[in-house]
Amino acid sequence: VQLVESGGGLVPAGGSLRLSCAASGRTFSSNNMGWFRQAPGQEREFVAAISSGGLLKKYADSVTGRFTISRANAKNTMYLQMNSLKPEDTAVYYCARQKGGSGGLLLRRYDYEYWGQGTQVTVSS
Repeated sequence: VQLVESGGGLVPAGGSLRLSCAASGRTFSSNNMGWFRQAPGQEREFVAAISSGGLLKKYADSVTGRFTISRANAKNTMYLQMNSLKPEDTAVYYCARQKGGSGGLLLRRYDYEYWGQGTQVTVSS
């Protein structure tokens, strides 16, 4: 399984970006997926997760109401729409596949496998 993120960049505060995560393999639709981010000198933190069928979603408190996670299983792709960006959203954003397929959405990084290489998001003040 390979995951490739794209869509990062430099935006002013208040702007928007849409991240994509393209997955290889035939099991994408069978697995819950998640987005994490890591700022310099900080731990990798949970951002959002989505169930295999796309019906269940969870968000970190810091992004609730501003970010939206979605997926297109026919395209083996997951998305993260980020609106009203803040300087504190600056980080490398990673997508990952949750261990164990479907089931409940999990928030710890240790519950995820098959990470992408990350895409940099920088929000200027």
